[in-house]
Amino acid sequence: MLNINEKYVTEEYNDEGELIKFEVNCPDDYNFAYDIIDEIGRQTPDKNAIIWVGNDGSEKIFTYSDLARESNKAANMFLAHGVKKGDKVICVLKRHYQFWIITCALCKIGAVIIPATNQLKKKDYVYRFNAAEVDYIVATADGDVTDNVELALNDYKLPGEKFIVNGNKDGWLNFDDECAKYPDTLERIYGSAYDDMLLYFTSGTTAYPKMVVHNQTYTLAHIITAKHWHHLDDHSLHLTVSETGWAKCMWGKMYGQLIMESCLFIYDFDRFNAHDLLVKLENYKVNSFCAPPTIYRFLVKEGIENYDFSCLEYATTAGEALNFEVYKRFLDYTGIKLMEGFGQTETVLLVGNLFGAKTKPGSMGRPVPLFDIELINEEGKPCEVGEAGEICVKMNGKHPIGVFDRYYNDPEATATAFRDGYYHTCDTAYKDEDGFFWYVGRTDDVIKSSGYRISPFEIESVLMEHPAVLECAVTGVKDEIRGIAVKATIILTSEYKNKADDALKKDIQEYVKKNTAPYKYPRVIEFVDELPKTISGKIRRVEIRKKDNADK
Repeated sequence: MLNINEKYVTEEYNDEGELIKFEVNCPDDYNFAYDIIDEIGRQTPDKNAIIWVGNDGSEKIFTYSDLARESNKAANMFLAHGVKKGDKVICVLKRHYQFWIITCALCKIGAVIIPATNQLKKKDYVYRFNAAEVDYIVATADGDVTDNVELALNDYKLPGEKFIVNGNKDGWLNFDDECAKYPDTLERIYGSAYDDMLLYFTSGTTAYPKMVVHNQTYTLAHIITAKHWHHLDDHSLHLTVSETGWAKCMWGKMYGQLIMESCLFIYDFDRFNAHDLLVKLENYKVNSFCAPPTIYRFLVKEGIENYDFSCLEYATTAGEALNFEVYKRFLDYTGIKLMEGFGQTETVLLVGNLFGAKTKPGSMGRPVPLFDIELINEEGKPCEVGEAGEICVKMNGKHPIGVFDRYYNDPEATATAFRDGYYHTCDTAYKDEDGFFWYVGRTDDVIKSSGYRISPFEIESVLMEHPAVLECAVTGVKDEIRGIAVKATIILTSEYKNKADDALKKDIQEYVKKNTAPYKYPRVIEFVDELPKTISGKIRRVEIRKKDNADK
């Protein structure tokens, strides 16, 4: 068994069992695929690494030794087709098991993997190809994906090959057929732990997506995520709900989890269905689960009490702030407290409710001991208790392991993020007297009205409890008296679609006044059929603000 505590991390606990010190010890030549996957495969060859289930019920199981061998074959195949250290390979693979093989293969070569969502269109691909200077592509045999890629390649000359997974297409090489031609052994290709390894595009909630570059050290930093937040060990069967195009995949179904020698449960579905997911959790006896709050809302609504969750031991959530009503109902049905955490595409877990630590429902938790985190106000000074400020990671004269290396080809954005001795997250929170953080919102989203600083999330949480509200976004809109007034843009539930009148607006306003501080209530309400969102489904409040300002 790989002993990570002796080799890669230094930890200390207080008398109450809470983690108070966590440091990563990364060898200069460390490589995740060789030093973790291959080593576990050598020591415990029959240990399951992945249980993959297709949308049609098909199943594949990979041991750690399987993953080591299959990634060797893929690496040999890529090398034969010209892929080399530093080359950038974009992968559009949904939740296909090949993604894990390819990620390890490219890691062994020293190439840079660029995961991408299958929801991209021609314009999105053209932007990504040009911005990241893509050399190769591996894509699912989904007509919508490959057709859009082909359209984009009319505007971009791809230097290398196009590989296709789970199908065939003229002009594309069949990944699985090609890999079968190559040996499953590979002599180690040495590199630096600080070489570029992973490039993710941000979800772009306030601007066009930036390119986040991580090196090999990022994988070890995710031990804090998997061991101390997900609470995983070598007996865990863990499912994180995320497709491979988003950083949540690397957070929850790749690096930290495999370092902990857990088994990943991968459910490769095309369209989310709460019942189907609950059945998979029940039938496969998943004992650790992580999903964004939206997924938990769907599970609760589906009737989670009607399923057997006796095997589920731990549940975590991130990606958006957690509504207390969802927390309470999940606890009532399962007896399990949802452990909220916070981090970004640019980082590993920064703030969280760690296993063994005190928690407060609704709080994002406390800073994890891997980082020195402060809340900084608009004057650049540390915040007082109860004062909202930006969540910042103190650099302390060095680049913290677990924080991204840079924004690719964007020194200006990199300098803006790393300034004044801090990494600035652009997310805001306030701290209570016990040191717990409470999420407020993105710096661009915080509303300043009549001298108050108002968190959109706080109002949205109340609005979501009103029976008429299906989805909502709270923003600031120009107001002659207050400067900025609170506005709620709301999608109504089907039951209230035909009741979208002033009376309903007043009812919603009164509901907010009764359930939070009256100054926060939305003075402007607009009913809409849809909200502007990123490809990952996050609401783009910036688009609402732009539209409102254009209408003035």
